[in-house]
Amino acid sequence: MTHSTKSWLLALAGATMLLATPALANETIRVGAPLPLTGPLSPEGLKQQRGYDLWAETVNAAGGITAGDMTYDVEIVYVDYESQTPRAVQTAERLITADEVNFLFAPFGSGAAKAASSVAERYQIPMVAATASSVEVYDQGYQYLFGTFTPNNTLTDPLAAIVADSGEDISTVAIYARNDLFPLAIAKEMEKSAGDNGIEVISFDEYAIGTMDHASAMTLMMRSKPDWIFATGYINDLILIRRQMADLGIEPKALTMLAGPAYKEFIEATGDLSNNVSSAAWWHPAVAYDGEGIFGATADFVSAFETKYDSTPDYAEASAAAAGVVLQLAIEDAGTIEPTAVRDALAAMDAMTFYGPVHFGENGQIDSLEPPVFQIQDGATKTIYPEEIKQADMRFGGIE
Repeated sequence: MTHSTKSWLLALAGATMLLATPALANETIRVGAPLPLTGPLSPEGLKQQRGYDLWAETVNAAGGITAGDMTYDVEIVYVDYESQTPRAVQTAERLITADEVNFLFAPFGSGAAKAASSVAERYQIPMVAATASSVEVYDQGYQYLFGTFTPNNTLTDPLAAIVADSGEDISTVAIYARNDLFPLAIAKEMEKSAGDNGIEVISFDEYAIGTMDHASAMTLMMRSKPDWIFATGYINDLILIRRQMADLGIEPKALTMLAGPAYKEFIEATGDLSNNVSSAAWWHPAVAYDGEGIFGATADFVSAFETKYDSTPDYAEASAAAAGVVLQLAIEDAGTIEPTAVRDALAAMDAMTFYGPVHFGENGQIDSLEPPVFQIQDGATKTIYPEEIKQADMRFGGIE
């Protein structure tokens, strides 16, 4: 073999090796997500998972997240804490120390989010809470916690005003609350909102987590003949309460429940008993925002969700997807995945998304949204507030 022939073969082999070498893969951002995927809160946990999954899959299909001169795919690391708050705290720490996640999505609800936020703060890992509204979560002086739910009074104030101004002669309300951080906190906010609107709170009763028989408490409540009943809890609680109210023949002039009626599962489980139940939420598919971020406009997000899951998204699913969007925007604005820089970008955020305008107050809680009030009418959810997305007037009385 001549020297020139040998050189040509070596060059050809080198070229072949270059052609066979795959393009460098993106780096990976790992986001920890402790969720109640089993246990009584599993319906809510699975909703959050759907929102997170849609965001991550959409990001990766679009080529990933670009931060500076790096591009990252998203991996969400789920851990089931079985609807037990102490385990939520343990899993949050494990996700940081053992799984080495870059960021955290908070556990479900205000109670677990508050408990786990101390872990994120200690390790200085930004944590976005998609389902925590109670001010008690955000009054700890933490710097690494951000939430996509407005405070509870942004739901109770418009509800109380609508009822008070209805002309239906509603002057009293009975409040029935699950003894848990969010359900109890929003019940106390309604106590204030009702009083501010001239409605007398004639009873305020609590029920324990896991209560299966509400008949005695409801019977006692009805002795004072309230015009309006305001009940709080999670979806399984409220389905049970609504059924037991029907069994007892309890039909007040107005019935409001938080936070289950926003889910289609509530309508499916209670049927005609869901009609005229009013509620409020932090988002509704009827809103229309032309947003930045991976989903763009509200209608585009709704379409993407319906394509993937064959159902219309509710506020919990939308908020979870929005948590991903705001984290992505913060990473892109920071130009790095360094935790403190991303934290600073979240604190400075002023963006429009499919979910609505996103700006966080000094305590980390979003302060830029006006949550919709709605009512189930004829088996469908209809918005009744604010005016720009109003679909119907509020109805009063029993089942129609």
